[in-house]
Amino acid sequence: MVRILFVILCDWLLTKNTAAQSYYFYDDRHYQSSLVLELGTGAGIMNAFTDLGGRKGVGKKFIKDLNWKNARPCFTFYTTALYKNIVGLRLQVSLGQVSAADSILKPVKGSTSGRYERNLSFRSVIKEIILAAEIYPLSFRNYALSDKDASLFSPYLVAGIGYFSFDPQAKWKGRWYSLQPLHTEGQGFANYPDRKPYSLQQWNVAAGAGFRYELSALFNLRLEIIHRFLATDYLDDVSLDQYIDPSLFLQNLPPGEAALALHLSDRRAELDPGTSSGLPEQRGNPRNKDAYFTLQFHLGLLLGRTRR
Repeated sequence: MVRILFVILCDWLLTKNTAAQSYYFYDDRHYQSSLVLELGTGAGIMNAFTDLGGRKGVGKKFIKDLNWKNARPCFTFYTTALYKNIVGLRLQVSLGQVSAADSILKPVKGSTSGRYERNLSFRSVIKEIILAAEIYPLSFRNYALSDKDASLFSPYLVAGIGYFSFDPQAKWKGRWYSLQPLHTEGQGFANYPDRKPYSLQQWNVAAGAGFRYELSALFNLRLEIIHRFLATDYLDDVSLDQYIDPSLFLQNLPPGEAALALHLSDRRAELDPGTSSGLPEQRGNPRNKDAYFTLQFHLGLLLGRTRR
């Protein structure tokens, strides 16, 4: 009799503990806990909106100047704590590359108002960490304690803040050179006291959306796009309206760096040897900040669903 009572008591305690930690059945075998942890990885593409490259016509804002040929691979690792499939907190680390080149405009060079003839290019590795909130609008209702009302397919929104590093580089004679130390727009020169050297580590604001599909009780598949709003216009090392006086490189930099800066700051003569450096033609557009985005598939492992 005592043994039977002991078994009944243990069963009641286990049932009570499980009910306290869970809020509905994911399926006929798994309890969905109130708090679920997801560990995942992702892969996709990274692309940027900068002064360089783009599409035909004059430079335009945002998606109107998007050129998919500039897309490069990127990879992500993340962990998300999700509460009742309504709201989550995500920590994400990403690695990717952005690039652009005016040479991509050659097929439409007659319509680019000199952007093709500018002939500038860059690449930059992006290393980023983001803390973001996930919000699932369709889940703002109370599910019954069963799996009948829970959808396996969920759209969601993402918004947060990130910290990233970048290093714009240009290629010359088969080698890549970092552009920030060359002060290509006179940043840090006494001649331009208002032009400060830009930092290679900066904050961004991330916002996007995605769709999540639950492959099983253990795995999620996601497709999402996240856009990064930047406070800098130097992701591509190009911002100001005009080229600086080329003689200033010789006055402010060591001879080797000055020679590099002369070649990499104004490359119009590579297409047209008759072009003179320093002519007052437009180099960049300081009125529009740079930006970049990722489009990725994610695969996540769920921790927090208990077997019945």
